[in-house]
Amino acid sequence: MLLSRIINRIWRFYIEKSGIAVKIKYFRKQGMKIGKNCLIGNLSFTNEAYLIEIGDHVAIADGALFITHDGGLWCFSEESPDDDIFGKIKIGNNVHIGMKCILLPNTSIGNNCIIGAGSVVRGKFPDNSVIFGNPAQLVTKMNVQKLLYSQNPGRLRTAKMTDQQKEPIVKKHFRIE
Repeated sequence: MLLSRIINRIWRFYIEKSGIAVKIKYFRKQGMKIGKNCLIGNLSFTNEAYLIEIGDHVAIADGALFITHDGGLWCFSEESPDDDIFGKIKIGNNVHIGMKCILLPNTSIGNNCIIGAGSVVRGKFPDNSVIFGNPAQLVTKMNVQKLLYSQNPGRLRTAKMTDQQKEPIVKKHFRIE
């Protein structure tokens, strides 16, 4: 048992340092369903990867945590010593999950959604939602967010550039010497 845990930790460290394709292959091997064209940062999840389903064109930033079981039942272990509580996590297509988000059991995110960094998410959220907070709430719709992005003074055409290429453009834009 201890050797198995050590090997698992070594694998997780290796995966954490690997590229996206290696991470996705590892997550799928653990039982996670992952669609096409996904970008997944350093994602942590509980043992039940088979309860997690991720759609197509989903971006998950570093530090996200997917929890598929509720350990709080432990407080009632004298009454229910043999019980556990589990729940699925389902993420639709074209979704962005910000840094350090926590998705709890029984969470369903619709298509075309943005989840703000640091959000703690539980429940069902419809298509075209912008969600953030602790607890996470639907804050606005994607069409409003798109309008806000289109008018943002910090919007720069640098998405396909390396960090080295971006730096002088961003510094110039923000007047940083």
